Amino acid sequence: MNAFSIRDIENICGIKAHTLRIWEQRYQLMCPKRKAGNHRMYDNNDLKCLLRIAYLYHNGHKISSIAKLSQQEITDLALSMARSGDSTDIFINQLTEAAMDFDQELFDKILHNVILHLGFERTITRVAYPFLNRIGLLWLTGNVVPAQEHFASALISKKIHVAINGLETPPGAGRLQQEPQKNVLIYAPKGEFHEIPLLYMRYLMKKNGIPTIYFGKDIALEALEFYCRQKPVTHLYFHLVTQLLRCEPDRYVKQLHELFPDKQIIISGSMGAHLKDKQLPPTVRLLQSLEEMLAFAGESQG
Repeated sequence: MNAFSIRDIENICGIKAHTLRIWEQRYQLMCPKRKAGNHRMYDNNDLKCLLRIAYLYHNGHKISSIAKLSQQEITDLALSMARSGDSTDIFINQLTEAAMDFDQELFDKILHNVILHLGFERTITRVAYPFLNRIGLLWLTGNVVPAQEHFASALISKKIHVAINGLETPPGAGRLQQEPQKNVLIYAPKGEFHEIPLLYMRYLMKKNGIPTIYFGKDIALEALEFYCRQKPVTHLYFHLVTQLLRCEPDRYVKQLHELFPDKQIIISGSMGAHLKDKQLPPTVRLLQSLEEMLAFAGESQG
């Protein structure tokens, strides 16, 4: 059972700690446990309840009205709003609950229903990415272990693999691969294990008829060198979330440029922010937002 401080709850639910204290006093909303020093502590069930309350509150419901509802009524109201509206917060909350409980059947069911409701691409960009950011925040506060993040990531990755396999190879793709104007090697550097952005980029490029070779996560430079000696590659694309274990991002990019001076090097991910003020070689391009990633994946062969 996890234990959350009031500051953790503030960061996760988007409700100020001062407001949470007022809700507790005025509406008897939540009765957190107390630890030494009389500090409030919340458990998994408290967090789940507050996520649902926060969803209703952020979507226009007054806390005085919410406080009169039972837990089941709160859940039913949140679900009815999700079905009729355009907010994705409720789906992110549901996935968070399922991941914290390691409930594979529930997680899969929620993800499947969201894809039916929003479509695959909107599910990834508007639900899966924000959900993974939520899990990252929980991990930083010590309330999610790596196993829970791996559990959720594996199930999302499975959905993306299915979507990739479901795409037809566009007519003429074979000819493009023989004399490519654009042929992208997709990978994550050594020490980087976040794979979902890579898989989604692979999906988008296949959809747009761009030839790719997919290497996956935790790839050493030697593997890139070996492949690029054997096969034509025009672009090296990698996504960087965590700090590289062996060198700084700018040093790594310099190594890449020295090894592959004739290749375009495309970088996305949060760690790319550390590079934006650096003097980068002209062959290096930073994608600093999801919109820029989508634009790159949609660029024509020419």
